[in-house]
Amino acid sequence: MPLTLFEKLWSAHEIRDLGDGQSLILIDRVFLHERTGAIALRNMAESGRAVRDPSRVFCTMDHIVDTHPGRGDETLMPGGQNFIRATREAAQAEGLHLFDIGHPLQGIMHVISPELGIALPGLTVVCPDSHSCTLGGIGALAWGIGSTDAEHAMVTGTLRVRRPRNMRVRFEGQRPKDVTAKDMVLHLIRQIGSDGGAGHVVEYAGRAVADLDVEARLTLCNMAVEYSAFTALIAPDAKTIEYALGRPFSPPPQHEATAVEHWRGLRSDPKARFDRELVIDCGTIQPTVTWGTSPQHSVPIGSTVPDPADEPDAGRRAAMKRALSYMGLEAGKPMEAIEIDAAFIGSCTNARLSDLRAAAEYLRGRSVSPDVTAVCVPGSTSVKRAAEKEGLDQVFREAGFEWRESGCSMCFYAGGETFGPGKRIVSSTNRNFEGRQGPGTRTHLASPLTVAASACEGRLARAAAE
Repeated sequence: MPLTLFEKLWSAHEIRDLGDGQSLILIDRVFLHERTGAIALRNMAESGRAVRDPSRVFCTMDHIVDTHPGRGDETLMPGGQNFIRATREAAQAEGLHLFDIGHPLQGIMHVISPELGIALPGLTVVCPDSHSCTLGGIGALAWGIGSTDAEHAMVTGTLRVRRPRNMRVRFEGQRPKDVTAKDMVLHLIRQIGSDGGAGHVVEYAGRAVADLDVEARLTLCNMAVEYSAFTALIAPDAKTIEYALGRPFSPPPQHEATAVEHWRGLRSDPKARFDRELVIDCGTIQPTVTWGTSPQHSVPIGSTVPDPADEPDAGRRAAMKRALSYMGLEAGKPMEAIEIDAAFIGSCTNARLSDLRAAAEYLRGRSVSPDVTAVCVPGSTSVKRAAEKEGLDQVFREAGFEWRESGCSMCFYAGGETFGPGKRIVSSTNRNFEGRQGPGTRTHLASPLTVAASACEGRLARAAAE
């Protein structure tokens, strides 16, 4: 029987069909961070249990760490240092791989996981973070879990999981030069809605996906949770294989040939059946930005704020009105007339080296508007180091951006830092919910390229392809 990529990965990891729509699934690797890791490790220790295989469990400091230069354990989040110290002590006691503050490989979990070869094609990876779906960009079956499931996965190496259905989204056609993976996924979410992937594993395919580099594929998969998908996948290809080899936790040289042979088989069979399919012509996509308080509230940047009166569904119409009220916008206003107070480049969505290169290329010879506060936070210490080696930090600084240490930073307010109530931010992050970047903040999601252009113009702006 022809199988989808997801079906192959599920079958390879299914220990037992439990007969109620759920299966017991083998978990290859678990990744923790200091916000939930401290809780999971503490509860596990208090119950008298231990990590079954410490070599398969990894931990980083990313969610609540301070990203200002010269940082230590102190954070802007009240009590944050207690989480950091508790996680450190517990991880060291269990013998886990720990990427602590000051470690040369520290970074945001979903950035360093593929960067270090912790996530690899064909592996199951779970993390107590909803954006674990990012790792599907290299063909890993990865999903977010809670701290209780994290305990179970560490102690038993397994999880009980309800089997999702299959969905395929094909991005066909030629992608315009100034359209990025971020624009592609925002366009998709706008089309299918915030619940359009509920109960499904989504496989991205098509010419436009094949044309993306691996880091862009990670961005595409990162936001699958924003339309309620269980996770997302992209079949490994030659780009993936080249990316995955030779990293600290990748297969050693003597096992590379076996790994590559396995990875090449990780693809949907030609006649495999999907429960749902969707085809999007990438040639119709434009640089996209959000106007409201959900990633589904997005439009091409050259258009206007939509009118709730045009929405036939009463529930969605009410949600649009609330979003406009929170965002302080009126229907019909040109998106490119919306002035901003701040610009943020960072997060597990768009803070990899390729993202910083794209933004820096635009910023060369340009300056941030004097009315805009601009911040760039690299996704990992390795990314920061590589960017500085290329001189990208100087480009950002000379343009007027702050240059920070790695961490989640102002992707969300749990780190304790915000641009301020009522401030309007254009951000390369993944969520624009009410208060996501702090009480009363108004967030417009966009690609790093659009963020850079907007920072310089002082308003939402398109970085026209040259």
